[in-house]
Amino acid sequence: MAALGVDYESVAISSRIRLARNFKDFPFPGKLLRDPHAEEQASEMIRLLAGELTSMEDFKLYVMSETSNEEAALLEERHLISRDLIKHRSISAALISTDESISVMINEEDHIREQYFIRGFDLMRAYERISGIDDTISDSIPFAYDGELGYLTACPTNLGTGLRASVMLFLPACVRRDKMRRFVPVLTRLGLTVRGAYGEGSGAFGDLFQISNEVTLGFPEEDILSMVQRAVETIVEAEFRERARMKVEGGLALKDSVFRSLGILSTAKLLSERELLQRLSDVKLGVVLGYFKEAEDAKKGKRGFHDSRLARLDALAVSARDAALSRRMQTKEEGKETDAFRAEYVSSEIGRIELI
Repeated sequence: MAALGVDYESVAISSRIRLARNFKDFPFPGKLLRDPHAEEQASEMIRLLAGELTSMEDFKLYVMSETSNEEAALLEERHLISRDLIKHRSISAALISTDESISVMINEEDHIREQYFIRGFDLMRAYERISGIDDTISDSIPFAYDGELGYLTACPTNLGTGLRASVMLFLPACVRRDKMRRFVPVLTRLGLTVRGAYGEGSGAFGDLFQISNEVTLGFPEEDILSMVQRAVETIVEAEFRERARMKVEGGLALKDSVFRSLGILSTAKLLSERELLQRLSDVKLGVVLGYFKEAEDAKKGKRGFHDSRLARLDALAVSARDAALSRRMQTKEEGKETDAFRAEYVSSEIGRIELI
């Protein structure tokens, strides 16, 4: 299964493979929370996993009961941990690699959630990387496994391989030309799911969507990867078609809306998180439609192009969210003060991206 490479980089932002696993000899997290010896058992699981992973490469351990609310929120914003892990903080932890490409959550919904993230569209590379991590863990830690059902998990949809393959897509043209409503039911029938990039129920903030498989039982890993790959390819092709039509039909009005969003990001005195994400989406759309000056590193391909400014705009979307801002501000600010600091920070950063 070939990766699509840089040609699709303006649509496919990142790929993630997640594996769900459970220890054979410990109660699942939902039951463990009610166990009078929960903390002792959780500590043992954390010790075992930390020992295995830190012998491979450099991981930082976050024991959630010892992690501040601010630090936990920052990790969640960067998709390195989940809200459920924070809810289970009396028994949970996370091991995160130095480059933040690998995150292993302990005692979330399952005992172990192994995740590998990679920029762009390369599910096979991500799968191979996390499979190596999984093999290392399983060499010394027996997993809960059934000969017929496969890996046993807390949620039935994760039974079998326990593999969830997902790709984050930037789909401004499909959203604004109302094509997503057609895609969602088709993907659902194929056993796939569509979520906003900021979690279930978050909506399509910033025109970002996660496409992933819904069920893991009864499908080999290769079939799951192929299914997600084909679906993403179809959606990406549709996005390119709609972008081309949008540019022709949108004319000066579309270009004006893009430059207005750049102007707001550059000069606003108050900027909410939600408006930040939407205005950045407008600016990214302007980059891919060629409204701004050409970047020195831009590489035009058959279906798209590589432009480092897209990655920098994505990074700004992360660094200007609430928890990241709180870290920068060092003192807690609320309401207008937070939005004022965000506006000032974004104005400074957007000027460094050299769009005009």
